[in-house]
Amino acid sequence: MPNVGYFWQVCSRIVQAMIEVLAKLGRGPVFLAGEVLECVITFTNPLSASSTSASSEMLAWASAQIHCQFHASENRVALPPSDGSKHDVQAENETVFVPNRGERGQCILSTPPKILFCDLRLDPGESKSYSYCETLPVDGPPSFRGQSVKYVYKLTIGCQRVNSPIKLLRVPFRVLVLHGLKDYQFPQDEAVAPSNPFLEEEEGLKKDSRLADVATELLMVATSRRSLHLYNISNTRGKVGTFCIFKTVYKIGEDVIGTFSFSEGDIPCLQFSVSLQTEESIQEEFQRRRGQPVSFTVHARHQESCLHTAQSSFSLPIPLSSTPGFTTNIVSLKWRLHFEFVTSGESAGTCLVRGSQSEAVTWTGVEQMEVDTFSWDLPIKVLPTNPILASYVSQFSSTNSITI
Repeated sequence: MPNVGYFWQVCSRIVQAMIEVLAKLGRGPVFLAGEVLECVITFTNPLSASSTSASSEMLAWASAQIHCQFHASENRVALPPSDGSKHDVQAENETVFVPNRGERGQCILSTPPKILFCDLRLDPGESKSYSYCETLPVDGPPSFRGQSVKYVYKLTIGCQRVNSPIKLLRVPFRVLVLHGLKDYQFPQDEAVAPSNPFLEEEEGLKKDSRLADVATELLMVATSRRSLHLYNISNTRGKVGTFCIFKTVYKIGEDVIGTFSFSEGDIPCLQFSVSLQTEESIQEEFQRRRGQPVSFTVHARHQESCLHTAQSSFSLPIPLSSTPGFTTNIVSLKWRLHFEFVTSGESAGTCLVRGSQSEAVTWTGVEQMEVDTFSWDLPIKVLPTNPILASYVSQFSSTNSITI
């Protein structure tokens, strides 16, 4: 009869033998292209030394790499045929590190892989941490999840126990692209100043901090300019009113504020609505069907009944989670305000009827009215914001982990 106690100990040993891998983005999961992403990766043998089955655990190697995955809707985007040899064919028992293994779409951008360690032994209860730093490419697209295409950034940590398959820990993060930032030249005196090789990491973080400061300054200059923009609102029958807005360049997280004046209008306006929209269009050479319509997404909307209203206003917030406008060789994203007006062909005085001949006069609205509707689009420009601010509402977590 087999030794049941020994069998139980072996099974317990198999179940409990594990290594925890924890990856933490210190500053949050949102970055500007050109910044340095820093991630601290900790490997832990969670078994305590007092455990009956405690023993040292071995990892053969660990490596990390950043990549951007592109996915397109087959119904809307016609991509050129890809090289079949580039498809992921890695088997689970191979020792080749392919960060996008099992991912949908194409890997359009990747950084060189960096080896964290080779042959790591962890005693029971022991942890070891490694810092991974990499500059995010400035020539890549921003993070975007649209109706036709998706651009998704991930940091992938690959690790392998001895005589075991490769395990992948993926850390998704968001990238904002500020045009013009990559062309900024730092002062020459900083570039030729003597450098201490022992302070290389500190100098890199200092440059990263300067880059963030430059981005903040550029965004402030671009979005703080205010000038009065007046637009006449008219249809075929005459003037409905005027619209006023003080700027057309914003950062994500700001509010778009505008005012209406109907006091000088010839045509009564019964109702208006304003929608904050993005327009996602595929470049002509990649369209599945010639002349296919663009895709619209509504991020905020204001609707109001305004009969006999002299002035009105609206405030539409630009979500911090939304994507600023951008253009790639495949897709273009633009922002706009979409206005819809409902007007009456009758004079304002005939829109009410007297409901009683008694001393107490009651005025009621007419049951039927001939109306006209028309729309108008006003393009606006939406830029990124401080990535730390955007991190507060990010759907991604700064900490990710797996057990191997």
